[in-house]
Amino acid sequence: MPSTGHTRVLEVVGNAIVGGMENCVLRLVERLPRERFTVTVLCPCESAFTERLRALDVEVLTTAIPDDPPWASIMTTCALVHAGAIDVLHAHMPNAHLLAGLVGKLCSKPVLATVHSRHVTPMDLEVHRLAGTHVGVVCKHSYFHGLSLGVNAAQLSCIPNGVDTALFQPGPRGGADDLRRHFAMDDGDPLVGFVGRLSPEKGPEVFLRAVQLLRGLLPAARFVLVGDGPMRAGLQAFIERAGLQGVVHLAGVREDMPAVYRQLDAVVSTSQSEAMPLALMEAMATGLPLVASHVGGIPDLVQSGSTGWLVGPRDYEGVAQHVARLFETPGLAARMGARARERAVQQFDLADSVQRTAGLLAQLGGVASRGAIGALPAGGSGRRAGTKALP
Repeated sequence: MPSTGHTRVLEVVGNAIVGGMENCVLRLVERLPRERFTVTVLCPCESAFTERLRALDVEVLTTAIPDDPPWASIMTTCALVHAGAIDVLHAHMPNAHLLAGLVGKLCSKPVLATVHSRHVTPMDLEVHRLAGTHVGVVCKHSYFHGLSLGVNAAQLSCIPNGVDTALFQPGPRGGADDLRRHFAMDDGDPLVGFVGRLSPEKGPEVFLRAVQLLRGLLPAARFVLVGDGPMRAGLQAFIERAGLQGVVHLAGVREDMPAVYRQLDAVVSTSQSEAMPLALMEAMATGLPLVASHVGGIPDLVQSGSTGWLVGPRDYEGVAQHVARLFETPGLAARMGARARERAVQQFDLADSVQRTAGLLAQLGGVASRGAIGALPAGGSGRRAGTKALP
């Protein structure tokens, strides 16, 4: 147990693309106070993600992290824990949870596993039971799902994701209006965005079906999908078959997301499965109204009728109707967007999420924590509700 009030953390990350989970790790590592934490990161391979981590002046190492970790990976991680005098391991994704759980047992170190998806997986549950790991989730849906599976309530925490409300905020489009120029749009014409990986769980084809209906409901509106993934070619073929080439644009992955959001007038999420999606939080912080699927932790974010609307999964007709309503009612999109911004600032600021995660890591690592930790938020407010203190 450290005696100086300093905690050494090993972040074990089960993937190395630049996606939602990886962005959460990047933002946590960047903002953990250096005077209280030393962070090392273990990844399965070199990638743009590891480059971004090293740019934060963080030590990054790689080892194989399959679902069935080889002995070489286990021994490498054990050696890393001993050499770095690691106090606590923090795992992301089930494969990383398994590796961290085994190493934690072998090295007698505490383990926190953050579940970024809407469900606690069977592997997460098995490792928790066998290795006594602490499970952290990011939305109430996942919290109650974990309890229902038998996760020990004293070893279960809910700390919602946070958004940098200073980086993502309303502002002038300025020169960063390439998406609107792509369509030669007039200033008053709505541009509606889908932001996320182009993969089945995100439902981008549902968004395109809504666009087909919106051609008649909002003839001046244009639509953009920001992101990439395995469905891109199929979506492009859909756009061509449906004659949507002049209406929909596949923008690919963008590195300038704050500027991208400022070009949009609303954001749509048609996901089939989500926990606490960063794209929606970023859109809210930028002052955009949302139309989103009622799945996972999205109802924790979107107040239907106030900051946007919730629709059933795959309900493209509902998506189209609510998007049309946003722009058929004068001033409605702006009012909902302003309330979304206010909600993001008051209840989902990144500083609060980092502070609570830091407190939990410090307590698990043996350092007296500061501030609220391991809490189930009451209505997303960041207040604790019926949460047992950690032993």
